[in-house]
Amino acid sequence: MTTKTGEDSPQASASQLDQPSVKPPPPPESPAALQTRFRVITAFWAVIIFLGFPIWWKTTSIYRASLPIEEMVDWADGKACRPVFPLEIHLATPSMQSLEAQNLLRTTQHTLDDLNEFAAHHLRLKLTDGSTAAHNGEESAEGLKYLAEDTADTALTVRLLPQEGLAAPRSELHAATTQLDIFYPPNQVPVPSSSNSPLSAFIAAELQRLYSEEKATIAYILSGNTAGLDSTSPQLAEEIDRRLRRSMKYAETYHLSFSLFTPGSEPSSWDIEAAVNEYVSPLLQAFSPISNFTVDTQVQLYANFAPTAPKPEYDETEAAWTLKKEGLSAFVNAAEWPLNPSIGSGPTINFILYVPDPSQSPLIVKENRASSWIVPQWGGVFLLNPPLSHTDNQGGPSNPAHLSQDSLRPAFMTFSHQLLTLLGTPSTPASLPLRLQTSIRIRAASLLLSASSTMGSLARLTESLPSIPIPATVATSVATTLSHLSSSCAHLREGRFGAALASARVAETEAERSFFEKSMVGQVYFPDEHKVAVYLPLLGPIGVPLVVGLLKELKRIAARRKAKGAAS
Repeated sequence: MTTKTGEDSPQASASQLDQPSVKPPPPPESPAALQTRFRVITAFWAVIIFLGFPIWWKTTSIYRASLPIEEMVDWADGKACRPVFPLEIHLATPSMQSLEAQNLLRTTQHTLDDLNEFAAHHLRLKLTDGSTAAHNGEESAEGLKYLAEDTADTALTVRLLPQEGLAAPRSELHAATTQLDIFYPPNQVPVPSSSNSPLSAFIAAELQRLYSEEKATIAYILSGNTAGLDSTSPQLAEEIDRRLRRSMKYAETYHLSFSLFTPGSEPSSWDIEAAVNEYVSPLLQAFSPISNFTVDTQVQLYANFAPTAPKPEYDETEAAWTLKKEGLSAFVNAAEWPLNPSIGSGPTINFILYVPDPSQSPLIVKENRASSWIVPQWGGVFLLNPPLSHTDNQGGPSNPAHLSQDSLRPAFMTFSHQLLTLLGTPSTPASLPLRLQTSIRIRAASLLLSASSTMGSLARLTESLPSIPIPATVATSVATTLSHLSSSCAHLREGRFGAALASARVAETEAERSFFEKSMVGQVYFPDEHKVAVYLPLLGPIGVPLVVGLLKELKRIAARRKAKGAAS
């Protein structure tokens, strides 16, 4: 019997191959497994939401202390305070009757008010019995201590002294005190019925002349120019601009460095301590209400000119070695001379005493025969040409081995004047105490504006960069700054300029501290894009499985609810 098994098998196999293979579905999950998976996903997300996210938020959140932005902007815009400078001037009239003195005061004040063209700076006259006026002979070095010892707000004392034989009044300003003597003919005393007099006009003109540079400087600081003052000459405006450009930026502490440089081995010593105590210390004490000072000295032997500096040339007509003006900028050998640009936190003012080699002595500046010059915003240089009294081992002249205090006097007197210039002290009037008082008012105005401007910059910075932190220390410094700005403005209005400067100094220091807070400055250079670049590599591998698992679980729950709804 024949069978078909062998013939039918290939056909059956081909038929089975043509049919697609069907993968059996996975067995349904048990309710217990579904519940376990739901609990696992819920636990992960519960830890993330209720533990991980709060910890991340707490550890990465930026603390921003509250700042009085509107008040800070008002100070920067000049709305919170308009500085005024009422100068109280005492008028001593020992030889006049009371009615005559009061009439003179009234007419002089009216004349001053008519002449005044800058409302922020005005002179107020006040009668005094003359007990506070300085005596004629008080022109000594003790006058330099006036600002440090006298806390009165009197800007000037004017003593009216009659003198026979005068055709017109004349004035005499004491160089070391704040006293102005005016000598007048006795017949020029204004009578009560007169509204003006030559004596009143003379006093008013003298006071205007004394304070013309101060008024122009304050106008320049407050508005950036002196265009609003008709009485300011172009020469005075140019001089003020030049002085401000040459002076050092204000600092709470300055470091004075006195250096003796010589290209040989002599002189090798100098009476520097005695010279500083005699010529510099009284000036520093007078400046103590404005800034603090430290002093250091050094001696550098074999200090040669820089290779690129022009060499001195011998001038037969002057019988001296000369340096050209255009070569003075390269005179200081900054590469080899040990001159520190700064010591500590404050700027350094360098004073160089250079003793030339005997073969190049005397050494002067060719154009003006000067032996000193100022390097703007850096310091001063003095060329000392001591007498060559003895010979060296080779039989030639040599410098003295030691510089005495007397031989240092010209140099240190020059250094004192250079220091005044570098600190921005006005060149007029001739009285040094009056110039120092002017410096107090000028510094008070500049610090008040500087601190106010810093507050405005800080307000704009915090508003434009919401991602930077604002520590509590910044808020404290801002509060201190605003408080001292208000105090300084109030002291200015009342004519207490020393107290105004003290408050302005604190305000400037606190404003700078708040603006240059390290944590704020560092965060400025760490924008949000950097944060994203840091977090994505860390959170990506962890977040993707969690998000996908959550989506699947939500989809399953939605499908189950949909099935229950259809069944019902």
